[in-house]
Amino acid sequence: MHLDFSAIKESKNLLAFSAGIDSCALFFILLEQNIPFDIAIVDYNVREQSKEEISYAKALAKKYNKQIFIKEVTLENSNFEKQARDIRYSFFEDLITEYKYNTLLTAHQLNDKLEWFMMQLSKGAGLIELIGFNKWEQKPSYKIFKPLLEITKEELESYLKANKITYFIDQSNYDEKYKRNYFRHNFSDKFLKEFQEGIKNSFEYLDKDLNSLNIQTKPLVKIEDLEVFENSQDNNLNIRSIDINLKKRGILLSNASRNEILKQKEIIISHKLAISITNKYIWICPYIKTTMDKKFKEFCRVNNIPKNIRPYLFSKNIDIKNLVI
Repeated sequence: MHLDFSAIKESKNLLAFSAGIDSCALFFILLEQNIPFDIAIVDYNVREQSKEEISYAKALAKKYNKQIFIKEVTLENSNFEKQARDIRYSFFEDLITEYKYNTLLTAHQLNDKLEWFMMQLSKGAGLIELIGFNKWEQKPSYKIFKPLLEITKEELESYLKANKITYFIDQSNYDEKYKRNYFRHNFSDKFLKEFQEGIKNSFEYLDKDLNSLNIQTKPLVKIEDLEVFENSQDNNLNIRSIDINLKKRGILLSNASRNEILKQKEIIISHKLAISITNKYIWICPYIKTTMDKKFKEFCRVNNIPKNIRPYLFSKNIDIKNLVI
């Protein structure tokens, strides 16, 4: 396995660990490459085996002098997958903030990438969504790095067996009541096993095609959590720019939400973010409710600053003269 870890050799890294095939393989690959990292693991208290997995994680951390963070939770049965993911990433982000980690390492691999592709395809998706499972993902204060995306689960398991490394199999991964498992067992794993090289090449070509599109990811203006982009005069490119920006902010747009943004032009999303598409610009910032003075509102009106953007500017005392683009 030829993997490039040069980008994280000097950064402070946190590995999302589960004691399964993928994260165990990544743990030992990172050791081989002398990459600095600590580990974080969540016990959902669903399976008896989870206690063994926690004990194994502790033993690895002690043996290899890694700091370990453990979170125990009990979840409701309804929408378990989403609850588990939300809690897991909230835990990781709290650790990243408190201990100043630069990069979150996750052990997603090629099977996961294809699985994601097929799930998005089944829901109705564009290019951004279909190949949105990227090696790097920029968050406001850290990056997510998935170094194993070109390697199959089968290859990782072979690596563990060849090196006689202990790992655990989560039996809930075989329960097809979870949509991800349904796609994995009925479609993606079988397809990947037969067409592995072609699938790898296709993802590489799709990534290059996406990079060739004129989708804006860098704003014209960024002040605190306000970002202003140029209106490309193309609805598809505009909504893709918005889509990418909101994903970085932790919000995934549905197809209905995308259509509503383009229809209304000025909108509040998830009671959290204000978005406005004007003739020249796209404005995105946190949604704030506040009372503004008349002088401020008049200045905004004269300079075409959208109504739903103004409260955030006022509450943060941002010098709006800088926004007269």
